[in-house]
Amino acid sequence: MANIASARKRARQAVVRNAHNSSLRSKLRTAIKSVRKAIAAGDKAAATKTFSASTSVIDSIADKRMIHKNAAARYKSRLAAAVKAMA
Repeated sequence: MANIASARKRARQAVVRNAHNSSLRSKLRTAIKSVRKAIAAGDKAAATKTFSASTSVIDSIADKRMIHKNAAARYKSRLAAAVKAMA
């Protein structure tokens, strides 16, 4: 346990930041899963709609540096290719 006041404060801040970052990561994963689910369902219109919504989520999380910009681009590229490959 931290004994210095500044260390106790940093420990408190770390708990809050961890909770916030965890929710952002969860939001990212949910956005990706929703597109994958729409693709699996075979509904191209729904897949396109969810892809455009998830693109903004992916970009906003990359802007916050939760994931690297290149990782965000990779996720979007693979999802776009999967949507495009639908009949």
